[in-house]
Amino acid sequence: MLKKRRLYILIFIISILGLSIVQYQYLRIGINLAKVQFSSKIGLATENIKNTLETKNKLTFLLANAIKEDSLYFAISVDSLKDASSHFLNDFLTEKLVEKGIEADFTYRLFTKDSAYYLKSPVVYERSAEVVTYPIEIKGYLPKLLDADLILEMKFRNLDSYYLSKLNGLTVPSLIFILGIVIAILWMLRTYYWQRSVITTTNEFINNLTHELKTPVFSIGLASKMLEEGIPADKAPILEIIRQQVERLKAHIDKVLELASFEESKSVFKLKVLDFGPRLENLCKEFSTLASFEKCNFSYHLEDRPYFIKAEVSHLENAINNLLDNAKKYAQDPKIELLSRIENGKLVISISDNGKGIEKKDQKLVFQKYYRVSNGNKHEVKGYGLGLSYVKKVIKKHKGSILLQSELNQGTTVVFKIPLYKHGKKV
Repeated sequence: MLKKRRLYILIFIISILGLSIVQYQYLRIGINLAKVQFSSKIGLATENIKNTLETKNKLTFLLANAIKEDSLYFAISVDSLKDASSHFLNDFLTEKLVEKGIEADFTYRLFTKDSAYYLKSPVVYERSAEVVTYPIEIKGYLPKLLDADLILEMKFRNLDSYYLSKLNGLTVPSLIFILGIVIAILWMLRTYYWQRSVITTTNEFINNLTHELKTPVFSIGLASKMLEEGIPADKAPILEIIRQQVERLKAHIDKVLELASFEESKSVFKLKVLDFGPRLENLCKEFSTLASFEKCNFSYHLEDRPYFIKAEVSHLENAINNLLDNAKKYAQDPKIELLSRIENGKLVISISDNGKGIEKKDQKLVFQKYYRVSNGNKHEVKGYGLGLSYVKKVIKKHKGSILLQSELNQGTTVVFKIPLYKHGKKV
């Protein structure tokens, strides 16, 4: 158990690490693609900027006067003219960048190669290794007017953060999904180990209880054997019933113990090929004797014998007895019929009763452990909801299948099928 737990935890850790590495690689690829896309967009934006600044227009005329510090055409000071020009140019550049889908923060500087004239953006970045510069050589109207080569230098800072912000549509959902997977797996592991703890505690309780029950059952069996001597002939059937019921009680105790073994995945089945027909007939005769004392109408018909199956006889007999007991308990005037036949290479056994039936909503649940069909808040027949769970496990161990058919107030039929064997091989 400890090794399995460590293996599950190791697989979980490796899976999360692997998923994180894959996500990181996708993130790197996304950033590289974002860089390529940004370079393409900035190239298109700079072309538009160059085309506009090469011609004479209101903006270039304003810039030319600001660079030459000539406020003759404007009723403002030179400093105000430069300040207004820098804001107009900043708005113009922002508009052209946004048109191409670029919303990153930037600064600019407009200067000649000898730095004789220049304008700068309202916000200036300090020197930093994270700043990326895109210089644009301006031609046309402004350089001719100034008689100098003019450069527009645009600077972008923290582009990696900008690229990541563009990938938030992928990264944030991915991180949320990874977190969701981690939480779900942790919750499942916690639930699984909690359930294992509950099963272990329950099995310990069952083991202690059933072992305590074995002592009085053994005493009753011993006392019934002592009574066999000298008992009147008319009382012999009663003593036989006591003996049969003691044996059945012992079988039920063993059944509960072995149910705990099923939960712990322990192998308690030793299957071997045999003719189950004689065993099934003896079982039906014993139940018929008991039914006659309890005013229960029981009939059986065994067709197509022999029934060579691979079985653990004691468990299969217990399962059939359990189904017969249920059929007897849940009817006012019990009428039970057991039929067996061979069909499509399988032994088919059906047990029908005239009880009150089972509702559709309960039919899929009755084979679950501890589940019991109730009438309102009351259980008319005492029990622990272990019987049908045990039956299903036994049939499953025999590579068989079980089906329940029931209608309210029309009775219930349980049919199970077990593969037949011939010469040690499945038919």
